[in-house]
Amino acid sequence: MRKKFILGSLIVMAGLLAGAAYYPWIAWLWILFGPLILLGIVDMIQVKHAIMRNYPLVGRLRYLMEDLRPKIYQYFIESDIDGRPVNRVDRSTIYQRAKRQLDTQPFGTQFNVYQEGYEWMGHSVQPVPFEKMNKDPRILIGGGDCAHPYAASVLNVSAMSFGSLSSNAIEALNGGARIGNFAHNTGEGGLSPYHLAQGGDIVWQIGTGYFGCRDDNGNFLPELFRKKCRDHPQVKMVELKLSQGAKPGHGGILPAEKNTAEIAAIRHVRAGTTIFSPPYHTAFSTPLGLMKFVGQLRELSNGLPVGFKLCIGRRSEFIAICKAMLETDIYPDFITIDGGEGGTGAAPPEFSNSVGMPFMDGLAFAQDVLVGMGVRDKLKLITSGKILTGFHIVRALALGADACNSARAMMIALGCIQSLLCNTNKCPTGVATQDKLRASGLVVSDKKQRVANYHRDTVESAVELTAAAGLSDLRQLTRSHLYRRVFMNDVRTFEEIYPSLQPGSLLKGLLSERYRHDMAAAATDRW
Repeated sequence: MRKKFILGSLIVMAGLLAGAAYYPWIAWLWILFGPLILLGIVDMIQVKHAIMRNYPLVGRLRYLMEDLRPKIYQYFIESDIDGRPVNRVDRSTIYQRAKRQLDTQPFGTQFNVYQEGYEWMGHSVQPVPFEKMNKDPRILIGGGDCAHPYAASVLNVSAMSFGSLSSNAIEALNGGARIGNFAHNTGEGGLSPYHLAQGGDIVWQIGTGYFGCRDDNGNFLPELFRKKCRDHPQVKMVELKLSQGAKPGHGGILPAEKNTAEIAAIRHVRAGTTIFSPPYHTAFSTPLGLMKFVGQLRELSNGLPVGFKLCIGRRSEFIAICKAMLETDIYPDFITIDGGEGGTGAAPPEFSNSVGMPFMDGLAFAQDVLVGMGVRDKLKLITSGKILTGFHIVRALALGADACNSARAMMIALGCIQSLLCNTNKCPTGVATQDKLRASGLVVSDKKQRVANYHRDTVESAVELTAAAGLSDLRQLTRSHLYRRVFMNDVRTFEEIYPSLQPGSLLKGLLSERYRHDMAAAATDRW
């Protein structure tokens, strides 16, 4: 049957061609329908798509609608509060703050305040006047072994590599960091010229691939790391990435189409190939080795604050790291806790959807273990995990964080429209692409100011919320200030949901059942 259709189509085309020599109107029919007939024949011959093979031409509509579906859903179907991963209410808040437009809303909240999971902060009948608050709260990161402590903002740019983001996006983020006096994390892709071009403060992230400080075999190269730290005074801190929320336990992925010659030179890899970061570090293999490597990085960097980032997986392994701190008397200057719900990084869906502890659970767990092991005062705790608004900052600080990092919000401030094409090199706004034409649409001079605007207004919002709670300092926030509806008629404070531990309680053997097994399984000489 298929052969008959193809043969018939060819006969029709031949007839049109023959008739066109005598009748001009047949020539127009050929111009109009000839390409469609050819396309239909191609559809019937190809073997990859059954729908197009069985329904030539018409079957193509299925793939067209599939491509249009996310766009139609976002613009015409989804409500303001059910968009994923960032709903329209939060996206609009970010856009409005970035552009310094009106960021208030009329007629009350659109959220269902009686729905399970709704969260809010308790205010005070005697709030602190906003004008008496410090509008730019900062934390000092750096322990006793740190020669150059860094005064960090409570909100900074989370890890996003050049390669994942375009050169213009990286420059705009760093320019915003320079204007707003906050830090910009390089991501694991190495320290590029675009991170340095605008003069903003840098947190240099070192991942399992050691990009930018590796030899030809992918091993860590101490002298190259030392040289770059000391040659670039913009580098204020060093972050060792153990895992990330987008794909914990997997390692990073840079698609071949994004791995240009320029990126390859920065990372010290071969251009035009898909780059997979190893899932684990080769410079150390135990919790004790991790602490010694942290000490080595601090020495090589001439005393910069050094910390590590991870998504909590097996709880016993984080406890083992804390035990290694006590055993070696080496402490990181900070720990960054990422959420297993994922971030800007491209990842296999199973890893984004089903691996790693979610942000709030991971943050609360890390805070409690650090307190219970008696080491919380030795370091600062940073978190990243969908920090979009002032309330999200307040919530994170109440759970135990000292500061927050944000990736998706900073991308939205740059102009990201959540088209979810980050891993295709076809980002329409020029944020997450290496396509020069698309990237040129992102104008650094405009977007860096938007990033700074968003940062300033969001931090001030967090400060204002803190004042409304009757507190004069963000560090006074506790879990008792926040509430969550856990059932229709059951409301609990975060302190009830995430009960705090007493300082040193885990060392004293005051173990509840939820820590007993993990404490016993935690060993410093193995993972």
